[in-house]
Amino acid sequence: MPLDEYRRKRDFTKTPEPSGDRTPPNRTTGRGLRFCVQKHLATQLHYDLRLEHHGVLLSWAVPKGPSLDPSIKRLAMQVEDHPIAYGDFEGVIPEGYGAGVVMVWDTGIWTPEVDDIDAALAKGDLKFTLDGYKLKGSWVLVRTRGYGSREGAGRSWLLIKHRDEWAGDVDITTFAPLSVKSELDFPDILAADAPAVWHSGRAASSASLKRFAHLIDQATAIKTAREPATAPRRRAAARKTAAPDTAPQASRSRARSGKTRTAQGAKKR
Repeated sequence: MPLDEYRRKRDFTKTPEPSGDRTPPNRTTGRGLRFCVQKHLATQLHYDLRLEHHGVLLSWAVPKGPSLDPSIKRLAMQVEDHPIAYGDFEGVIPEGYGAGVVMVWDTGIWTPEVDDIDAALAKGDLKFTLDGYKLKGSWVLVRTRGYGSREGAGRSWLLIKHRDEWAGDVDITTFAPLSVKSELDFPDILAADAPAVWHSGRAASSASLKRFAHLIDQATAIKTAREPATAPRRRAAARKTAAPDTAPQASRSRARSGKTRTAQGAKKR
């Protein structure tokens, strides 16, 4: 079964990730195939490219993230297929496989530039077009001979941007680092996550999250700042102080998440 490896690696009594029990419709390209890129702060920061195909999300882990520069080839390690519902997942994996924080960094529609997706995957040369908030235009995934150990044989690919109007030298991961789903960064996502991750206002001290001590400190500060002030005067003062900067802050947030015309694809002029 396509999701057997995905389920084998996870304990769904401990992780909030979707189990994929519900079988989604097998959509055709004519109705639009979904793609997403999830930014995942786990043992190491990486980006997961996911393409909808045959009712699952084909997935590649891209350590350095996508590049809009056609001269830059990004390593993309193919990992287990994920359920379609995973494309909306954003939050904290408190322990176990993939423990860390996940954000929906980009999402949209992908269109194959080949007649037969399965044949292209078997050949190791999949050309496609992305239409997302941040990533647009023509791309290709090319399988390589392998990377590192024998375990990586057949899983090692390169993600490359084709030369078109959406190519350029903008570092899109730095230009638009925030979530397109919530317009939040990792500390905000951790601070807003389910109460189960927290004990007495502090993040749970599971071994898996200890390595993110600095992130937890930032999240705790954000969470504390969001708690209502005890005195009405303090609440009124806070509202007064924050009000003048609300619109500019919202504009900055949208720009960093990629939800602006200038950020969409960081189109080369």
